[in-house]
Amino acid sequence: MKLNLKIDGRARSIQIDRSGAQMQCRIDGRDVASNVVAIQPGIYSILIGGAAFEARVESGPRELHIYIGGREYSAEVSDPRQWRHGRNEIAPAEGHQQIIAPMPGKVVRVMVQAGEAVVAGQGLLVVEAMKMQNEIKSPRAGTVERISTSEGQTINAGDVLAVIV
Repeated sequence: MKLNLKIDGRARSIQIDRSGAQMQCRIDGRDVASNVVAIQPGIYSILIGGAAFEARVESGPRELHIYIGGREYSAEVSDPRQWRHGRNEIAPAEGHQQIIAPMPGKVVRVMVQAGEAVVAGQGLLVVEAMKMQNEIKSPRAGTVERISTSEGQTINAGDVLAVIV
């Protein structure tokens, strides 16, 4: 995937090739090996060159707000394919939104039911992994179409936990 970013006003060209959690990035023509894991929706654990970072990403109306190490960065993302179609802005998720398990673990609590209306950021379920409980939140407002798991069920990274429409 190739993206053009403007981070705090500075233009960057990024090429991303992903294989599982391992990512090979080319930033402004320079290769950068990294490992990225989604801890929960909008929160990522990133390892680059032996340094570890936690990044929180929030969508704004026309940009992303990225929080790393107590600093906030504003990023405008444009996919070169979108430039050709004149849609150079971040679009909210539409249609069916699958909620994917970010890590293997055990579902300890389901907080919503199919047919229930949810708001962006509302907790959907709690997954326990490595003796820590992680609340999985809705990435957008909508209606829970289905819950694909139940309390006590063991899940794998990448499993579909729920669908929001």
